[in-house]
Amino acid sequence: LVRKQPQEAVVAVGGVGYRVAIPLSTFYRIGEAGDEVSLLTHTHVREDTLALFGFLTSREQALFERLIAVSGVGPKLALSILSGIEAPDLVSALRTSDVARLTRIPGVGKKTAERLVLELKDKVQDLASAEQPVHAAPAAAAKDDLVSALVHLGYSRPEAERGVDRALKEDPDGRFEDLLRRTLRALSGR
Repeated sequence: LVRKQPQEAVVAVGGVGYRVAIPLSTFYRIGEAGDEVSLLTHTHVREDTLALFGFLTSREQALFERLIAVSGVGPKLALSILSGIEAPDLVSALRTSDVARLTRIPGVGKKTAERLVLELKDKVQDLASAEQPVHAAPAAAAKDDLVSALVHLGYSRPEAERGVDRALKEDPDGRFEDLLRRTLRALSGR
């Protein structure tokens, strides 16, 4: 890994640096400059562009490729979708027709969300797995409240969701105030 930014990484392969567009989930788990890294890539070819898109997991790559197969969803929007929601949550939202959850992703309007659900609901069954988060209804409500509070404090939605997920994993039955403090500590401790 030569360098990384929130939506892009430069990876040296055989002395050549390749610029690879990546979702935020990959950015946070990819390591630091100088580390060995292995990415699954999708090469997107148009008449005027040759672009590489990289993923750490085969699930993210498969979701990306299914997203770009949907009419009106290009690689940049697909990458934005994967940056705005974790892969297991995206699969869950598509399988349960959760249009409201999908429209909270930047760049996804109601019509696009409905089209995603219509075209992908049955095509993501194989991507659902045991690692999919299972939250009780109160935990889901607490998560939404915590994410909302963090977004109002200026954190991005994906960053807030990751912080809240960590806090809920450590203390799933915690009070709102304690979970918010725990999340803020985690987010500021980078």
